[in-house]
Amino acid sequence: MTFTVATVNVNGIRAAVRKGMHDWIEQAAPDVITLQEVRAPDELVAPLIGEGWNVVHAEAAAKGRAGVAICSRHPFLDTRLGIGVEYYATAGRWVEADITSPFNDDAVLTIISAYVHTGNAEDEQKMSDKYGFMDAMVERIGLLREAGNHVLLTGDLNVAHTERDIKNWKGNLKKAGFLPTERAYYDRMFDQLDWVDIGRTHAGDVPGPYTWWSNRGKAFDNDAGWRIDYQIASRDLAGRAVDCRVDRAPSYDTRWSDHAPLVVDYRTD
Repeated sequence: MTFTVATVNVNGIRAAVRKGMHDWIEQAAPDVITLQEVRAPDELVAPLIGEGWNVVHAEAAAKGRAGVAICSRHPFLDTRLGIGVEYYATAGRWVEADITSPFNDDAVLTIISAYVHTGNAEDEQKMSDKYGFMDAMVERIGLLREAGNHVLLTGDLNVAHTERDIKNWKGNLKKAGFLPTERAYYDRMFDQLDWVDIGRTHAGDVPGPYTWWSNRGKAFDNDAGWRIDYQIASRDLAGRAVDCRVDRAPSYDTRWSDHAPLVVDYRTD
């Protein structure tokens, strides 16, 4: 038996639904879906997901921007919106949900949907916002793990960790998303703080698999992408991951987002 979690930046949930998101949901059959860049009013999100789902959504105060959600076939024990200082409370970039552990133990499974700022290497304030958010992110997941929970951080984290995670890494060394100061956060998480990058662990030492492609030129057709969507797990949970895949659309015109879902199966026994 497995418990399946999928994460995807939908690039606007209303457009994603029109373009075929529900066909993918039916095929993938996840137990939990985490969404980023929902970009819709709170009252529309649950109806757009459909019946049979428990939904928690953090809407951004800036209309038409950001927004993150968690959709679960399992009931929520608790949900929480926002992270860290008040500055990020209404940014629509962080939502947590607790569910009863599906792993036959007494722990709680805390799932997070996060949408980290894109940043801009030439804009000091935008980078400050991004670093501040990532500081809060690393602190928060540590606190959740210390409480004894299984912790799963998912979402569009807007950083390609290594050269394997971006096709044109040489051309992006000075651009947000691949700056050494950004990548250092993930060095620390994986090398010092004992968090596990499920996607990289299962793919091995290979390029990609990428999860986002620019709409410019033929980036998708040439697979010139970035791996910026993650499932990052506490070590005990990571040990249960038995399969990990990127549901890349077969062609550019069949995509329903500029990101592809990252799907992981966790064994429950």
